[in-house]
Amino acid sequence: MKIIHISSAHNRYDSRIFRKECRSLAKSGFNVILIVADGLPDEVADGVIIRSIKRAPNRISRIIYSSHNLFQVVMKIDADFYHIHDPELLPLGLRLKHRGKRVVFDSHEDVPRQLLTKPYLPKYLLRFISFCYSVFERYAFKRLNCLVTVTETIYRRLSNVNSNTFLVRNYPVIEARLAVSDYEKRELLIAYIGSISEIRGIWEMLDALSIVKTNTKLLLAGSWSPPRLLLDVRSSPGWNNIEFRGELDNANINLLLDQVRIGLVLLHPTPSYMDSLPIKLFEYMAAGIPVIASNFPLWKEIVVTNNCGLCVDPLKPDMIANAIDWMIANPSLAEEMGENGRLAVEKQYNWSSEIGVLESIYKAIGK
Repeated sequence: MKIIHISSAHNRYDSRIFRKECRSLAKSGFNVILIVADGLPDEVADGVIIRSIKRAPNRISRIIYSSHNLFQVVMKIDADFYHIHDPELLPLGLRLKHRGKRVVFDSHEDVPRQLLTKPYLPKYLLRFISFCYSVFERYAFKRLNCLVTVTETIYRRLSNVNSNTFLVRNYPVIEARLAVSDYEKRELLIAYIGSISEIRGIWEMLDALSIVKTNTKLLLAGSWSPPRLLLDVRSSPGWNNIEFRGELDNANINLLLDQVRIGLVLLHPTPSYMDSLPIKLFEYMAAGIPVIASNFPLWKEIVVTNNCGLCVDPLKPDMIANAIDWMIANPSLAEEMGENGRLAVEKQYNWSSEIGVLESIYKAIGK
C-alpha cells in the first residue's frame, strides 16, 4: 500500500509526521512518501522517500501558493492514500478528493480555538476568522475519507462531522537511551524545550527564576515565536538565568534532558492548550525527569495520578518558583517522580500503542 504524507508547514523530520507516522509505517512494510515544502534536496531516510518543493518566503505566500504547488507534485504520484497535515492544505485535499483519491486529514490541533490566540492576526477579527474557518473546515471534513485526531476533545468534535474519525494520540517513541547521569549529582539545571512564546509561559518562567531560592539555571531549546521575542527576552534581567541552546535535533534533546533535574511545561490556560496533550510533557517523562506543569484538569490527571511531578498555576511565577525550590530541596522524591513518569510512558503513554490504530485505518478504508 502506497501512502503519501503531505505538509507545507512542518519540517521534514517533524516529530509526529516523520518520526512517528512515516517511519513506523515504512517499518511495517508500507510504501511511504513524504512531501514537504522546505526547499532541501530529496532523500530517503529510514525507509521513507522524502521529496520537497520550494520553501515559501513567508506565511502568506505559503498559504496562497503551497497548496497549488504541492498539488502539481502529488498528482504525478499514484497512491492509495493522501494524508495531509496542515489546515491550509484542505483545498488540496478537496481537489484530490474530486479526482477520486482517498484523502486523510490529520488534525494536530483544534484550529478554530487556536485561531483565537494567534498573535499575528488582528484581535478585532479573531472571532470572525475562527468562525469562517470552522464553517469551511466542516464543509471539507464531511467530504474527506477519514479524519485523524490527537486528543479526546478534538475527536468528540470531529466525529460529529465525519463518522470515519479516529484518535491517534501524539505519544512519544520509546527509544534506547544511553546510561544517564546520576540524578542527585546533576547541576541545578531545569529545561524547557519546544516553541518559545509568551503564551507558552516564557515570561513567567523568567520571573520564577528571578525569585527561586536556589541557584538554578534554565536550559532553553527551541524556536522563538515570533522571532523578535528573542530580542525582548535577551534585554530582560532574567536572561542571566538562561542558557539558550537553539533548535536541537532529537539526539541533542536527549542529551540535554540527561543533564537537568526538572522539565517545565507551563502553557497558558487557553481553550486550545487546556485540552491538548503536549509532546514535551511525555518527552520529559520518558527521560525520567519530574515535570512542573500547568494545572489543567487533563494534565493533572496524568501528572498527579502517576505522581510524576507537580502542577501549578502557570500565570503565577511564585508558585512555579516554589515548585522548583521544592524539587531541588527534595532530590530523592524528585528522582522518584521522574522514575514514575518513565514507567508510565513505558507502560501506557507511548507511540507503540498508537501506530496499530493508524495502520488499521488505512487497511479498513482501503478495502
